[in-house]
Amino acid sequence: MSRPPILALKGVTLHDGPALLFDGVDLALEPRARACLVGRNGAGKSTLMKVLAGELEPDAGERAVQPAARIVRVAQEPPIEGATLLEHATAGGAEPHRAEAELQAFGLDPSRPTTGLSGGETRRAALARALAEAPDVLLLDEPTNHLDILAIETLEKRIQQTRAAVLIVSHDRAFLERLTRTCFWLAGRRVRRLDEGFGAFDDWVDKVMEAEAETTRRLEKAIEREQRWLERGVTARRARNEGRRRRLSALREEKALRLKGGETSVSLGVDAGATAGRRVIEAKGLSKSFGGRAVIRSFSTRILRGDRVAVIGPNGAGKTTLVKLLLGEIAPDEGTVQLGANLQIAYLDQARAALKPGAALRDVLAPLGGDQVMVRGRPKHVAAYAKEFLFDERQLRQPVESLSGGERNRLLLARALAQPANLLVLDEPTNDLDMDTLDLLEDLLADYEGTLILVSHDRDFVERLATSTIALDGRGRAVETPGGWSDFTSQNPGFFAPPEPAAPARAAPSPPPRPSRPAAKLSYKDMRRLQELDALMPKLHAEIAGHEQTLADAGLYSRDPKAFERVNTALEAARAKLGASEEEWLELEARREALEGG
Repeated sequence: MSRPPILALKGVTLHDGPALLFDGVDLALEPRARACLVGRNGAGKSTLMKVLAGELEPDAGERAVQPAARIVRVAQEPPIEGATLLEHATAGGAEPHRAEAELQAFGLDPSRPTTGLSGGETRRAALARALAEAPDVLLLDEPTNHLDILAIETLEKRIQQTRAAVLIVSHDRAFLERLTRTCFWLAGRRVRRLDEGFGAFDDWVDKVMEAEAETTRRLEKAIEREQRWLERGVTARRARNEGRRRRLSALREEKALRLKGGETSVSLGVDAGATAGRRVIEAKGLSKSFGGRAVIRSFSTRILRGDRVAVIGPNGAGKTTLVKLLLGEIAPDEGTVQLGANLQIAYLDQARAALKPGAALRDVLAPLGGDQVMVRGRPKHVAAYAKEFLFDERQLRQPVESLSGGERNRLLLARALAQPANLLVLDEPTNDLDMDTLDLLEDLLADYEGTLILVSHDRDFVERLATSTIALDGRGRAVETPGGWSDFTSQNPGFFAPPEPAAPARAAPSPPPRPSRPAAKLSYKDMRRLQELDALMPKLHAEIAGHEQTLADAGLYSRDPKAFERVNTALEAARAKLGASEEEWLELEARREALEGG
């Protein structure tokens, strides 16, 4: 016998201005449910979560909640309150000991101030607070945004352990496949239900759409495909071309052979000269340390044309540092890097290049005017290219400032991927992207003929694209495994686990007591560097703000294209310098605290 729902909506209708957002939505969550809410970008998933949480009143319909049930929602951009993380985690009524335990489970110090938190730390603090409140219903809106792989795995374990009914909105397919037993599909202003996990969702939706198309018998096949596109976005394209799968499998086999030394008959000199451009990057014995902490130790790799290399690891492990070493942007302490001939590199970093708020979408894609945009050296109509990124022709004249966050990310990707490049470097490209855009990006990258270096925490994304995976554990160790995420985890179990404490030595005669020494401190050189970074970072922030203000002038490019490029280049350089400075400062500060606290 099915259990009565702990939270339910019946016949809910809601308008967003003149537009009808929900039209008779029914949704029921049973106790201890593990469910996901899926829908295209803009369908109203976050709004529906607010209605479920009781934060937004519908225009019509009913919301039913079991008496005394506690409902907690974690928003996409959760607010932080209180002076310390413990104050934040107890602000909703959680018991201090429970709040402290949840914060520590997510790797956070309860006594840490709430100022200066990164996006990932803010997300972890919000999740810890929500779980500490022991809710009966837990509503999670994009909970894995800005989390690294270890934090995602911690969240998975805590969701599996909680007694709450959980409803998740997420673009992370691997996360949903591991956790869910029920799927709610928001489309056409209504919600359909599947009593299976997310792994069965795509096939189920295809069957639903085919059945509806067959029932109506009004649509020809071309119109039917367009209807699927409009209803589901790019998720309808998840059924991958078998030839593409075979090609990825063959590339992985080739990479495995190279990693095992199967190409020893080809000398590097002949390979670089006889097949110019085949060798993209050759790295030998790379080592890099910051403030005495080893980020990379003795790592070697060989990347050839067509390889798709994923770089994974926890936040702060050195993924961006490794990419910059491989590109020759920073010098290694030891080892060598050789770049191939005729490389054209397109680099989309975590910060993402600024968009001019007043510029129209068309101007961003075709800054020189006209109806054509150069896409990797070939002309294409700007409307056709925009449609590939889910923009319709009416949006071409829409100003950037009116676009949603997901639409802006989509536009940045469209601009970056149009550049002529035979080496594409994407650092966390999936951050803040909805599932439709992720599917689109995956399709584009799967058909990309150049070489790809991808930094990502999205396991499904890595699994579907990578020919090899480089993992960093944050303690200087780096390994490369042919294949994607599942290949890496199966061949390197426990790679990210913290080192086991050394076994205690056998009892031995106690040495004579030594006089106590004062706590160790950073060296004079490191302290001086810490002070320099403290003074440098505010200057870099001011420099970045100045460049962004200059680029906000919508007419700058048309008046002086060279000045625009000069300021844009300076902005990217300042952002890169700030990122490296912040990383170095965090490493030095953590080391100082560890020494002085010991």
